[in-house]
Amino acid sequence: MSVISGVNVSKSFGSVDVFVGLTFSLARGDKVALVGPNGCGKTTLLRILAGEDEPNSGGQVHVARGVSRGYLAQTAERSDPRTPWQLAQSALVDLNPLQARLAQLEAALAQPNLDPAETEALLRAYGEVQHAFEAQGGYTVDARIRRVLDGLGLPEPLWHTSISALSGGQRVRAFLAHLLLRSPDVLLLDEPTNHLDTAGVEWLEACLQAWEGTLVVVSHDRYFLDEVCDQVWEMQPSPGGSARLAFYRGSYTDYVQQRAEQQARAQAEYEAQQALIAKETEYIRRNLAGQNSAQAKGRLRRLNRIERLERPTQQRALTLRLESGTRSGERVLEAHNLVVGYDRPLLRIPELLLLRGERVAVVGPNGIGKTTLLKTLLGELPPLAGEVRRGASVRIGYFAQAHEGLDPAHTLLESVLAAQQGLTLSEARAWLGRFLFSGDDHFKPVAVLSGGERGRLALARLALQGANLLLLDEPTNHLDIPSQEALTQALQDYEGTLVFVSHDRYLIAALATQLWVLERDKQGEAHLTVFKGSYDAWRETRERLQPPPLPSAQPSPASAPAQRLPASKNALRQQQAKLQAIEQTIQTLEARLASLSAEMQAAGNDFVRLRALGEAYRETEQALAEAWAEFERMLE
Repeated sequence: MSVISGVNVSKSFGSVDVFVGLTFSLARGDKVALVGPNGCGKTTLLRILAGEDEPNSGGQVHVARGVSRGYLAQTAERSDPRTPWQLAQSALVDLNPLQARLAQLEAALAQPNLDPAETEALLRAYGEVQHAFEAQGGYTVDARIRRVLDGLGLPEPLWHTSISALSGGQRVRAFLAHLLLRSPDVLLLDEPTNHLDTAGVEWLEACLQAWEGTLVVVSHDRYFLDEVCDQVWEMQPSPGGSARLAFYRGSYTDYVQQRAEQQARAQAEYEAQQALIAKETEYIRRNLAGQNSAQAKGRLRRLNRIERLERPTQQRALTLRLESGTRSGERVLEAHNLVVGYDRPLLRIPELLLLRGERVAVVGPNGIGKTTLLKTLLGELPPLAGEVRRGASVRIGYFAQAHEGLDPAHTLLESVLAAQQGLTLSEARAWLGRFLFSGDDHFKPVAVLSGGERGRLALARLALQGANLLLLDEPTNHLDIPSQEALTQALQDYEGTLVFVSHDRYLIAALATQLWVLERDKQGEAHLTVFKGSYDAWRETRERLQPPPLPSAQPSPASAPAQRLPASKNALRQQQAKLQAIEQTIQTLEARLASLSAEMQAAGNDFVRLRALGEAYRETEQALAEAWAEFERMLE
């Protein structure tokens, strides 16, 4: 039975058709991954399914009677006056009438001089209401709320802080907790993993795997889609520009294989038909006026009746090849008694050895020092103690998470020309085309690029360097799935040595031959453990040694997490005050970046002003990165 169905659903903004004539049906219990390139209309369709937006006239979306829907947007409402705890409590509002009724019955039972019949009737009613209250988890509300907020990685000091004072990612997590506790019949999630660390994503995966309702999720996390979804809806841009839907059964990996087979089959059928048409056309041309003219005319009639297949359109994808250049020595990097950090130690590593050709994924919670370790190995940040040695002929290429190497005042063309000496203008423009930049894009200032565009530009520069050791910090951030697939393939083909920090478990599983696992011990000290093997082998080992309880949005009291000893009220107040001060600084710096970006766009060809604005932008961006680092250190 369908819970939501759509017929001839279209959406346009002005003269631009986002999609036209979509027909679909969602059954109870379906778990759907909605995928497609950035800008094809995934969020728009999700909003229509959620009732947040309406299709154009002529299209219809039908929701079955009594079906509730819950929608998580990529950004959350900033002005909500409630705290995350109050927001979570509001998801369980159905329990309030039962709780009030129990209080009424308790007051009635406390009245003096009740006769036995009245007492019996009240006790019977109380038992029925109490049973309903208990069945809906009324006695475990606080434990359920704590479990969900903790599972999604929202720090306990923020549970009673106003939502309006939280960062964007924290607000999204608070609203996601509210949705999971409310348990709607249809859950519609737009990039739910964007603001979660690996532990939070794994918790959410387990929760959604046990989810009995219907799920539609938009996400760039391919591993997450593999774990959670059992079918894929692909939004495919058509030659006319609007998108259409294609439906696939199975996981994300199944979809990738089915799509490749489908594209190969369509290409073969098109080429076979073109060969037939060419052969028949040649026969008709040679024989139309000769003794076989009757046969030629018959063939012409049949040829004119053939339904011509359209040339299969390949989605425009990033073209990336990473050359490793000169071969390095066998021992690429060594570290001895290394202490990593800024003003204080974040991580201590007694010994570390990286050999040529190894592919290392650096994993661990946010704020533990993964990026700092990468910058120390790069030589950009001096170690607090110990040393890092590079092997013979090692040439490093670095991909920074915040793309600090990009000059905001440069155009894309200037940025690529600066990456390699001797590159001609035409070669640079052709190179940018391989990374999906065309025409006037080449003359945009870096400052106005989106996160995904900056990522592609940084990859374009990296691919020109011919490095035999790549240090990559979250290389798939902001990339759409087709670009992630292209990067994954390029890194699989790369012949050099690779060290990368990533929350993208699909990328880790595809590439890593070993893991550097950063964890904290009971004393809070961070340490690094080398695991020789794949990501899946590491997960199996970890689960075997310490099997996690199955998380749920509605856990039993027995599965509730152990309570941590609370800090003193004074310490909590001081910590909250510091967090709020840093959050205010972050908001001010983000607003400053937006203002500088607008000024740079308005500056046009005033290169003197652009350079001054670019310098201010770079300084503000650095200050913002430092503020976020301090915020994460405080949370840890």
